[in-house]
Amino acid sequence: MSAGAAALNENPAIVEPRWNGDYLFLVQNLISKDVRVRYRNMSLGVFWSLLNPLVMMGVLWFVFTKIYDTQIPHFAVFALCGIVPYNVFALSWLTGTTSLVESAALIKRVPVPREIIPISAVLSNCVHMSSQVILLLALVALTGEGVNIYWLFLPLVWFLELLFVVGLALIFSGLNVYVRDVRYVVESANVVLFWLVPIFYPLSRIPLEFREFYQYNPVAALVLASQRILVDGAYPQTSLLLKLATVSTLTFVLGWIAFRRLQSGFYNYL
Repeated sequence: MSAGAAALNENPAIVEPRWNGDYLFLVQNLISKDVRVRYRNMSLGVFWSLLNPLVMMGVLWFVFTKIYDTQIPHFAVFALCGIVPYNVFALSWLTGTTSLVESAALIKRVPVPREIIPISAVLSNCVHMSSQVILLLALVALTGEGVNIYWLFLPLVWFLELLFVVGLALIFSGLNVYVRDVRYVVESANVVLFWLVPIFYPLSRIPLEFREFYQYNPVAALVLASQRILVDGAYPQTSLLLKLATVSTLTFVLGWIAFRRLQSGFYNYL
């Protein structure tokens, strides 16, 4: 028996830990860990996730109803229909991008599938932001058009947003391992997207030559579909859903392929 093998037998504690293949168990534990860390030592807990959209909604309501009269009915609900999906997207993209670097110790210690890390980061953020979604639905039910049959389309459009942001997280988390400046590119892109998504202005204010481009932006398409369902109480256009589904699916597929190609060098750069 070799000296190395003898050492392992004498000290089994140094044997490399092995992942047992349970994807669901792994994802649940990663999400649970992130939630515990996020709310550790926070006296108000989940309330802080509600404060940001409420403050932003209040500021937009004051500016665009008291200073600039937009004449948009139920403007507070209209704005929140944009703020909540945008917040979910922006924070999920950013946390997904930084997830591999922040989990470097886990990746080097346990041989788990690397793509699980950014996917779990996105899902964890969705759990964190679920309180904002509940707030939005409650506000609509109380002050807007109320519950209607078109709410059944909400799980579909939100699932497509999840598919889109997972694709982006796979691409940018892989790139961020090699070039740590990528996270700052994502932060800047999120600032730009806030103004390019119709959060506080209607689609009708966008010049005709740009409207098609707007609808191919999955974040804008999601906001438009949410406003159509929750504010107007109407069916989201089929063409809009098809554009959202097409771009989201393509982004996910490209993200999966790109991540598979990038992951071979992760260990050396983490």
